[in-house]
Amino acid sequence: MMAPGMATLRPLSMLGGALMLLLLLCGETATAFYLPGVAPHDFAEGADVLVKVNKITSIKTQLPYEYYSLDYCKPDVIDNVAENLGEVLRGDRIENSPYQFKMKESQLCKFVCHKKSVSEKAAKDFKEKIDEEYRVNMILDNLPVAVLRTKDEDDIPKMYERGFPVGFHAAFEGSTEEKYYIYNHLSFTVLYHKDDESDSGRIVGFEVMPYSVAHEVDKWENNVPKLSTCNPNTKQYVSQVQPPQEISAGKDVIFTYDVEFKQSDVKWASRWDSYLYMSDDQIHWFSIINSLMIVLFLSGMVAMIMMRTLHRDISKYNQLETQDEAQEETGWKLVHGDVFRPPSNAGLLCVYVGTGVQFFGMTLVTMIFAVLGFLSPANRGGLMTAMLLLWVFMGLFAGYSSARLYKMFKGTDWKLNTLKTAFMFPGLVFVIFFVLNALIWGEKSSGAVPFGTMFALVFLWFGISVPLVFIGSYFGFKKPSIEDPVRTNKIPRQIPEQAWYMRPVFSVLIGGILPFGAVFIELFFILTSIWLHQFYYIFGFLFIVFLILIVTCAEITIVLCYFQLCSEDYHWWWRAYLTSGSSALYLFLYAAFYFFTKLDITKVVSGVLYFGYMVIISYSFFVLTGTIGFYACYWFVRTIYASVKID
Repeated sequence: MMAPGMATLRPLSMLGGALMLLLLLCGETATAFYLPGVAPHDFAEGADVLVKVNKITSIKTQLPYEYYSLDYCKPDVIDNVAENLGEVLRGDRIENSPYQFKMKESQLCKFVCHKKSVSEKAAKDFKEKIDEEYRVNMILDNLPVAVLRTKDEDDIPKMYERGFPVGFHAAFEGSTEEKYYIYNHLSFTVLYHKDDESDSGRIVGFEVMPYSVAHEVDKWENNVPKLSTCNPNTKQYVSQVQPPQEISAGKDVIFTYDVEFKQSDVKWASRWDSYLYMSDDQIHWFSIINSLMIVLFLSGMVAMIMMRTLHRDISKYNQLETQDEAQEETGWKLVHGDVFRPPSNAGLLCVYVGTGVQFFGMTLVTMIFAVLGFLSPANRGGLMTAMLLLWVFMGLFAGYSSARLYKMFKGTDWKLNTLKTAFMFPGLVFVIFFVLNALIWGEKSSGAVPFGTMFALVFLWFGISVPLVFIGSYFGFKKPSIEDPVRTNKIPRQIPEQAWYMRPVFSVLIGGILPFGAVFIELFFILTSIWLHQFYYIFGFLFIVFLILIVTCAEITIVLCYFQLCSEDYHWWWRAYLTSGSSALYLFLYAAFYFFTKLDITKVVSGVLYFGYMVIISYSFFVLTGTIGFYACYWFVRTIYASVKID
């Protein structure tokens, strides 16, 4: 099954140099983009094929560590591979390794290194990582190593599990005492697609089967052992019949590997399909389509009711005016003199609306790039890098929209408003991120952001985002103020007692259910990709869900705003923002439910990290959905009051 947006579109020349510049910023190399227009690596027979090592990860702790934080075999010189901003923030630490292959040359029982008398600290580190179910990640030609779970059959595609375990603990030979064993022999299988025109090949698969083998040495020749348990001369292959390699202080450990090259019919453009295939793929698609049908049906019903009701109201009001009937105004027309009265804390509302516009622009452009295939999983860190850069550049629109609204509210101190727009949301997020990063740093995890990267983030914020917010705010405040369709009375009208179901708290909480219902199924897969270390790639469906979210937020806010105005309550500004924004509360509650039902996190630090990051995600979702609902309600109110004749 071909993933949507994966290897299906070539870069469009009309996007121009700006798009290509962004792509170069997002990717570590030209081959990182999973597009047919990018030439793959062709390896001639006998060419060196280098294996890189990445972080070790665990879904139990959510704390990645560098590969060489454990006492694995090291090359003579460790080189750090250049990483983009997104990779560093994800905790990726890509380095070279002692595992080196020759293209199309299979090898049996290749000696890597001999760890003599493992130290107590090294043994303790291995045991801790085994208890916490850490997995080792390696990379070959930009493909992650994976353990094959199901073989490729006619009706069942291949299924992979990323990485391989550090080891395991078990009791053998009737003993009740569990011991720890390390996977010290790796049996690699490299799949390649042969080029018909040349003798070269393109790597399309990187599989591994780990074994724990207590190697027995017959003799040493030039510091290389001849192993009776794994002898390339006798072609004796390592099997699970051999006793496992215990890891404990004072034990000797010999690391070895096999590599076998197999020709494959899989083409280079489709080599990620096996990595992206999920067993619940059909359930995923069915759930998304089911959600789409339900939400579209509800949205259609809401739109139909609103159009019929509003059409009747406007026709009635205008007919009364033309017949000069001196009947008392009723319903939403009654508050026409107060409906555009500036709300309390109008400046804060302007800040949140401006931030929401910035977030909306970032989300929309990021999803367009993802649907086109530029931000596929083949481009490690590209998604996060693109989001950060787009957030910075969208500061221009944040300042503009905030200033326009602020001027409409008759605000005068536009510089203070601009400062709040530039610092309030990112400042709060940065504080939470800094605290969480300090916790990660205290655990000595590779997920801790280095000082240089932290400086780069601060520079993007202060050096680019803040000036762009000021530029946008300057032009926004310079433009003429937006004129209201009706005049505002000098004396505010008294609001009558509201029914219990029209109280702000109840209507706001009710309003957030439908937007959350539009995304909660997709949210499950997004949380799974983040916290269970699976690939997320169905950006086409995600884009559709995003469009549904926009429509749903707009319509539910308009409906509740209409009912509010009909009950003669004209305090709609903040309520319009909070109505759709309250879906973020349900998102956080669902995240808590996911934590206790799907995750097996036991460490306090890991739990704090989970809820800390979910607070940031929920807060961002609140800003996004709140702004969508606000602008929809603002357009609706201006439209209906401009459609009736007011004396």
